[in-house]
Amino acid sequence: MSRQDFDSSSSILVQDIMTRALITVNLSTTALQIAKMMQHGGIGAILVQDSDHPVGIVTDRDFATKITANNMSFDTTAEKIMSSPLITINHNEPISAAAKRMTSKKIRKLAVTENGKIIGIITSTDLVTHLTK
Repeated sequence: MSRQDFDSSSSILVQDIMTRALITVNLSTTALQIAKMMQHGGIGAILVQDSDHPVGIVTDRDFATKITANNMSFDTTAEKIMSSPLITINHNEPISAAAKRMTSKKIRKLAVTENGKIIGIITSTDLVTHLTK
């Protein structure tokens, strides 16, 4: 797949391929609880909130790079393992903008916003899945 193939998808917006179902936890949720939520939901990321304000994200990669690599306890809280600040993209941006932001930030998941509120998540898998259709 070439860059031209990707750029031709510029009329496709983030909101067209994002996932709207979100699971959120608070800062004190443990790594074990988060892992069980991810397993049960078949997902790779959970948003972290503080007083109903999104402040970070815990991803499957956080488990590998923070918990496992540093031999942290499964009782470690979301606050200590989350990636923060939360990196976002507006729902009406083209998917090429999402891909560029993921590449520049070296991440694979973006929270999607509308009028400053988190309404979904878009992942690198979403982008690849769309491009292979």
